[in-house]
Amino acid sequence: MADSMTAAVTAAAQPRSSSLQRLARRRSSIAFLMTLPLICVILGLVVYPAGYAIYLSMLSRRMDEFVGLTQYDILIESDTFWLVVFQSCFFAVTAVIAKAAIGFWLAHMLHHIPTKGQRKWRGMLLVPWVIPPALSTLGWWWMYDPTYSSLNWILAIFAVPAVPWLGEPWWARVSVIIVNVWYGAPFFMIMYLAALKSVPEQLYEAAAIDGASSWQRLRYITLPMMQNIISITVLFSLIVTFANYDIVRVLTNGGPRDLTHLFATYAFQVGILSGNIPRGAAVSLFMLPLLAVFAFFILRGVNQRNKEMN
Repeated sequence: MADSMTAAVTAAAQPRSSSLQRLARRRSSIAFLMTLPLICVILGLVVYPAGYAIYLSMLSRRMDEFVGLTQYDILIESDTFWLVVFQSCFFAVTAVIAKAAIGFWLAHMLHHIPTKGQRKWRGMLLVPWVIPPALSTLGWWWMYDPTYSSLNWILAIFAVPAVPWLGEPWWARVSVIIVNVWYGAPFFMIMYLAALKSVPEQLYEAAAIDGASSWQRLRYITLPMMQNIISITVLFSLIVTFANYDIVRVLTNGGPRDLTHLFATYAFQVGILSGNIPRGAAVSLFMLPLLAVFAFFILRGVNQRNKEMN
């Protein structure tokens, strides 16, 4: 009797399990079909250009002969290229740290403003991020102009000597970073403001009852709750900042003496202006290992925190 009941249950369960498997396969097939257009876009706009760039970087200047890693060897032996590597890393790391700090401060200030006031301030503070970078950079170029600089005019009021914003290497680097920070800080602000809104108010109330100061609440509640958002935002900004082109192109065009070039502007100068497309492709591909290192450590930290929370 028991064997017959077991057989009946097994027979009833088999059609049910097979129907569930068919349903799961059908859902996965539908999901794949729905994501297929996006996959095609990624293959056409990311994978294929990256593969073609690798192929171009292994050709001769005339692109009629396969030369292997010769283009990379020439770049590694070039002092100018290592200046570009230093400038790109210095520019990206400094600008991202400044944007993260300013964005967090602005988000923290906005978080304590009433909702009606927040809308007005959010709209005004997002203006730099909404304006096209090339257009806003042109305005900054006018402010940096050595003859009609409005910044130097303001400094002259306080008897401060004029600053060679775009004429001296380090000042030119600082000028480019200032423009990038001005443009990118609102993005950090809006991301961090959204993260602050998700922190439960009960945690702050409990900390206030325990006598925690504002600095302690920031250190032990706000920052730990925002760590993953901070990491992902920093990683995204690093990728965008490393590939920045328009700010340097408009402000300095890589000068003075090629000391403000980034990977993107130097690749354009070598590949397009100088007519050496394979070497320009090799320059652009050097961003990949650097970004891979940053992404590895940032994402590893995110994964470790997620495991600890689970």
